[in-house]
Amino acid sequence: MIDFGFDKLALIGAVALIVIGPEKLPRVARTVGHLLGKAQRYVSDVKAEVNRSIELEELQKMKGQFETAAREAGQSVQQEIHSATQVFDQTWSDISGSGADHSVGYTPLPPSYRHPKKNWRLKRGATPLWYKQRTGVRRHTQSGAARVARFRPPRRP
Repeated sequence: MIDFGFDKLALIGAVALIVIGPEKLPRVARTVGHLLGKAQRYVSDVKAEVNRSIELEELQKMKGQFETAAREAGQSVQQEIHSATQVFDQTWSDISGSGADHSVGYTPLPPSYRHPKKNWRLKRGATPLWYKQRTGVRRHTQSGAARVARFRPPRRP
């Protein structure tokens, strides 16, 4: 980078004052400052874009590594499952192919659980009508307009 000390800046200011003149110097200085600010923003944007692209490349590399690791883990699990099923099939064929009587030592599985299918509406329907009226249980559906008309305050003449 270019190193500007106080003496160099004073020399540049004196030359600019002589060359440009005192009337136009503030406007030129403002324009130069504005252009330098734009240049700095542009450079910072370019740096940020480069950093984002580098981070994106690193994330893509990590993604590839994770995908290969997951693929390898899936393959190893599939191999283990395959070997376990082969062992199970071999054991099953040894047991079933031995010619022994299968009815000996056979215990049937217990029946699976079935929900009793109780109907809550029946219990509710068994409630006496007088009790429903006393507790305020609704017995009939009512449309919105009918409900509004029912609960509308009475008109005063």
